[in-house]
Amino acid sequence: MHVARLSLTDYRNYASAELEFGPGATVLVGRNGQGKTNLVEAIGYLATLGSHRVSGDQALIRAGADAAIVRALLSHGDRELLVELQLNRHGANRAQLNRSPVKTRELPRYAHSVLFAPEDLAIVRGEPSVRRRMLDELLVQRTPRLSGVMADYERVLKQRNSLLKSARARGLAVDKLTTLDIWDERLVTFGSELIDQRLALIDELREPLADAYRAIVDADHGPGMRPLLSIDGADPDAEPSTAAGSIDTTTGTAERFAETLRVQRPKELERGVTLAGPHRDDVVLLLNGLPAKGYASHGESWSFALALRLASAELLRRDSTTGDPVLVLDDVFAELDRLRRERLARAISGFEQVLVTAAVLEDVPAPLTARIVHIEGGRIEDPSAAPMNTAADV
Repeated sequence: MHVARLSLTDYRNYASAELEFGPGATVLVGRNGQGKTNLVEAIGYLATLGSHRVSGDQALIRAGADAAIVRALLSHGDRELLVELQLNRHGANRAQLNRSPVKTRELPRYAHSVLFAPEDLAIVRGEPSVRRRMLDELLVQRTPRLSGVMADYERVLKQRNSLLKSARARGLAVDKLTTLDIWDERLVTFGSELIDQRLALIDELREPLADAYRAIVDADHGPGMRPLLSIDGADPDAEPSTAAGSIDTTTGTAERFAETLRVQRPKELERGVTLAGPHRDDVVLLLNGLPAKGYASHGESWSFALALRLASAELLRRDSTTGDPVLVLDDVFAELDRLRRERLARAISGFEQVLVTAAVLEDVPAPLTARIVHIEGGRIEDPSAAPMNTAADV
């Protein structure tokens, strides 16, 4: 699959813009702040229903506008699919597929992309929430219905936390909080599925992760992943080297989750927050048997994060009936030395479509520069296409 055409209306600094793509590599070149990342961010949103730069949608809507619209014409063989998303400043977002309304959570079923950006260094060095988000975005692309499960879990978690805070404020004893049992049951139902899905995904990522890291670094540093589950006693706030929590394989996930909630209830009531569940889990990233967070160098951390994205793309490629995901490298090559740039270029050469952003064209290996598009002040300057609409002044 590849993006044949991208159209934006009131998205970021673009009042109106349109850009045609083809298979192979395209490099978007421009100084920082000109709008090149906004273009690939929009493609990534269709696949993950989120931005890699901000947590909410408001920043994606151009100042003074009530909504932003992203349209992408997806091509696979002789089939084309028009995907449209409207991000609303007020009210729910809306989506269309070939001009027919669909639920927004259906879009990842059709738009597959993997985006790597400088922000991904936080996957290795950042908080557990970053690693949870990485896993969940990949899960949704592979199994779109899980976005509904995640939404249901977040809704129940919010309600349960609200009840705990209210009970703490009223000074209720544990044995008087019988209404919590109902929310516990629902939390376990949705949370257990998410935990099991994440564990299965981590297992599947191990081999392609090792292959991708070796392809980039040309060394066997033993990259690995070790899940930490709060329902098995792991503390995501502890240092990775000392965080406890081996996985109990003798008892089902739902049973362990329910028992943990029962045991933790007095402490949860004291603190007014849910202390166990997939929202509290983590995965330790390992190099040579040591946690990459705290032990890996900057270059090793960067290579690990990139290898994780390439491994994700490999899983999507393996599972998809619509071909390769679109691979997006946002300002990646500036952080790599010449040898790793060349090795990365070779590693991604087999993907149907690769989109690269760069501030300096010389940073991009020659095999990826067959087509170059210049972005200047929100203006798309593409010598191979007809003049495009421009963005509003910023």
